[in-house]
Amino acid sequence: MSGYSRRIREWGIDIGRFAPGPKNTICDVSGVSVGHVTISADSSSGSEAIRTGVTVVWPHQGRPWRERLYAATSIVNGYGELIGINQINEWGVLHSPIVLTSSLAIGTAYDATARWIADQDDVQGRDDVIMPVVTECDDSYLNDARAFPVTSAHVERALEAARGNLEVQEGCVGAATGLQCFDFKGGIGTASRTLPPEAGGYTVGVLVSTNFGARPDLVLGGVPLGLEITDLMPGAHPSGSCIVIVATDAPMVPHQLRRLAARGGMGLVRCGSVGANGSGELVLAFSTATRIPRDVKGGELTVRTVLDGAYWHEPSAFDPIFTAVIESVEEAVGNALFMAETTTGRHGHVLHAIPVDRALDAFKFRNRTTGDQ
Repeated sequence: MSGYSRRIREWGIDIGRFAPGPKNTICDVSGVSVGHVTISADSSSGSEAIRTGVTVVWPHQGRPWRERLYAATSIVNGYGELIGINQINEWGVLHSPIVLTSSLAIGTAYDATARWIADQDDVQGRDDVIMPVVTECDDSYLNDARAFPVTSAHVERALEAARGNLEVQEGCVGAATGLQCFDFKGGIGTASRTLPPEAGGYTVGVLVSTNFGARPDLVLGGVPLGLEITDLMPGAHPSGSCIVIVATDAPMVPHQLRRLAARGGMGLVRCGSVGANGSGELVLAFSTATRIPRDVKGGELTVRTVLDGAYWHEPSAFDPIFTAVIESVEEAVGNALFMAETTTGRHGHVLHAIPVDRALDAFKFRNRTTGDQ
């Protein structure tokens, strides 16, 4: 993995009580893969800079437009865009890769993905119209968004790079190349949890693209880092958004996944999010347990799900899964921060990486690290 530092767990900072999966990434959910294209360049004058990119999450390694997955969304604050949300909320299915990019590139990403699917499968625009799921964060504090640097070729490369790629780069890569997090440099982060057999044995994985939060509110592992580290502030507070993608192999249907997506928002709150007025904090959750074909003889499909509404004195399958999502989101945000690098962008704007040594001192002072580093 690339980035300025090690992931927070490698520093001895354990988030939550459930164990991570083997990779501690969203790719621990079988079939899920991730890829990035990073676009970074400086102008000859030095006044403008390109700091942007594209990130793609493949929900499984088949053709999701032919074998859909159950999915749902939850919006913490809606000042952001998620193309495909109406279809997901109406039908409850995800039928494309998930594409993340810069705010002003969302149209380009949609068009390029729709065309790419058409090149892959004659069904596009004939038997059905597959409308891709595309979402965005505003990176214009560091990135010259008015130059419209993201092209169809970048999107196509990201789609190809993601398919089958199980090594998730974190930090200043892909869609998060120009993003902030609690007034530090933000980035892509990921984490997972594998539940013990008595809790169902399911795996939950998340990926976050962080562009949210104000410094005084930053908390990780219960440590108020934003109150401990008050310098290294940007020249202005770049408001933004956070995209959270939640994947699980737990057998869930759309109304259950909506509840799961809401816990992704709770993970952001645990880090210090207030769902700020100018922040598009958008969560999409999907389950890989059932593939929904385009056509079934008789028009009926048998589906296995976890049990809703268990008796109160019986253990609920939902509680450990909810906890796993919240823990994974918090750890993913921590990984995004700890793996990011100080970045200078347009007009000399700077977002500083979190000073890892000082953050670790704060954890040690509060006895939150688990061992020697």
